[in-house]
Amino acid sequence: MSIHTNVGHLVAVSVMGQIAEPGFPGLPASPYLLTAEGKPFLLPMFGGIVYNVSVGDSAYGWLADTIHPSVSIKLNDDIGNRGLNIYACVGNIATVMTGDAKGEHGVVTGKSGRFSEHVIVHFPLAVRQRMAIGDKIVVRAHGVGMALPDYPDVQFKGCSPALFDALGASAGEDGKLCVPVTAVVPPHLLGAGAGLTSEGGSIHIQTTDKAALVEHGLDQLRLGDIVALHDYDSRWNHGYLRGAVGIGVIGQGDSPRNGYGPGVSMLMTAAVSAIEAVVTPHINLKSLLNLPD
Repeated sequence: MSIHTNVGHLVAVSVMGQIAEPGFPGLPASPYLLTAEGKPFLLPMFGGIVYNVSVGDSAYGWLADTIHPSVSIKLNDDIGNRGLNIYACVGNIATVMTGDAKGEHGVVTGKSGRFSEHVIVHFPLAVRQRMAIGDKIVVRAHGVGMALPDYPDVQFKGCSPALFDALGASAGEDGKLCVPVTAVVPPHLLGAGAGLTSEGGSIHIQTTDKAALVEHGLDQLRLGDIVALHDYDSRWNHGYLRGAVGIGVIGQGDSPRNGYGPGVSMLMTAAVSAIEAVVTPHINLKSLLNLPD
């Protein structure tokens, strides 16, 4: 049985960003950050055009810090960039408007939060080769305000109607919305992003305790995997709440820093037992949205 939505009443609106220059936040006296063991490191971070990391690749093992797959976009105007970060939804179509790749299409696959405020867009590698920092990209933002009349306790966060349809959520016998996920993240492994807004940005899976990752089946996560956050309420911002469930997507890679790891962009959340996460192999944006290499 299909799940009814209010998609016929949603507004599709354009938002724009430019391919962002990679940057190093913090004091200009030192570009170094510290690992969880207190060792300084200097590695590629968020931003720019990433040529060899894509949705579907492992979230681990890269010599990088919360790397964004493919292309990161941002608007220099803070108010406009906030609109971009909130209105753009995972699964929305993005179109290159300037430069050698003008006219090519990509798909929004995630968002990053504090210190970067980027929207992450997948483009095929051949398209990335023709892109440049500063190219303008327009996103056809569609999904803000989406709701399920039969599941009023479920709130959407940056999920496009196209992605929701592709997920194939179903009605459970107990009145819950059953959503397939690759893995379930327990609340004690959630770190950076707690307390911040859930309308854009991300919340990170802490990866310092490798044994805990293995125990919870999180050591093989891939960029683009759909995951569930248990006992975490993301209706207004991120925080612990027993019984709450969130559904998100792995939008960023791992980090050597304490409190950080693969970044999760939220898709939907419920403070009560309205969502049931159904662990299912290979629930990833690459196959769900047929993303080209």
